[in-house]
Amino acid sequence: MYITITPKKLGNNYSQSSVDFVGYLEKENEGLEQQDMEHFFNQYGDEISAEEVVKEIDGNTAKLKKTEPKFYSITVSPSKYELRKLQNNSQDLKRYTRELMKNYVASFNREINGRPITIDDIKYFAKIEHQRTFKGTDKQIRENQPFATKILQLKTEIRNIKEGRAEGNIKKMKKEIVRLESQAPHRQNGKRIVQGMVKDGNQSHIHIIVSRKDASNSVSLSPGSKHKASEVEMHGKNIKRGFDRDKFFENAEKTFDKTFGYKRNFAETYKARKDFVKNPKLYFAALMKLPANERALAFKMMTKTGLPIVPSIPVSQAQIALRVFKRLRRGAEVAIKSSSIGI
Repeated sequence: MYITITPKKLGNNYSQSSVDFVGYLEKENEGLEQQDMEHFFNQYGDEISAEEVVKEIDGNTAKLKKTEPKFYSITVSPSKYELRKLQNNSQDLKRYTRELMKNYVASFNREINGRPITIDDIKYFAKIEHQRTFKGTDKQIRENQPFATKILQLKTEIRNIKEGRAEGNIKKMKKEIVRLESQAPHRQNGKRIVQGMVKDGNQSHIHIIVSRKDASNSVSLSPGSKHKASEVEMHGKNIKRGFDRDKFFENAEKTFDKTFGYKRNFAETYKARKDFVKNPKLYFAALMKLPANERALAFKMMTKTGLPIVPSIPVSQAQIALRVFKRLRRGAEVAIKSSSIGI
């Protein structure tokens, strides 16, 4: 499970309207019949129009400055292992979203009128998507880039030759292009993976737009708070504040597991990924204590997510933890991304 929470920005400034983001989320509906479209929904309603989403989010920003986020985007990307447990991607993910947002409000250390906030105190809209495309930051694109650059250069040279601006052996150049295409390290369905190509397999995921202000448009609820749980005195009153990120991520996993009867492997738990970053000795020690079948599955999952694999039988758990962590320190970047809130 990979979850990010980000304040929406346009360049260096926070978006003053949700219209562009909502329009972006409508892209998969282009060219589809009404019955095949995925619509926005919230805790109680289905088939909510994009226009209503924009109206509700943009109209719920009282007293927020231009330098403050107006709304947040939560992206929930289940792994291929998690998606296999679903019977109906759209309906199951919609059901999970409604439970997840209860976890979201429970993670705030806030009160409204002296009571804890509830699901009815937030304003959010969500949408299920089923496609993903390769982006420039993806490993496949980055590692294919040297080949893509050479192929583009050759195609430019061929065009210059055909238009009389240069001389050269076009047949030889075309042969070199074929060779480069075949040697690119990442391919999908026999073709070199390029930016914008639709990814194969089940890519279902969830996009959620949640207003910074509560449903009454009077209380600011920021999941980007640097405080986990604290109190501050304002106008002579003690005010609770904070958002517990660890609690949100851990409960997001527990809710998925409980809802769909999913047996989560050690390697895909939020706690394990956090231990890998914060305490690699503990991470590898726990990994080596797993039963053989669970450890084998953990290794398999780790190759898919970019987490490091133990290369040999350890002399001691502490030694192997340090050795692997030093050799594969770059893998920590992936783990950090997977275990961060994305803000």
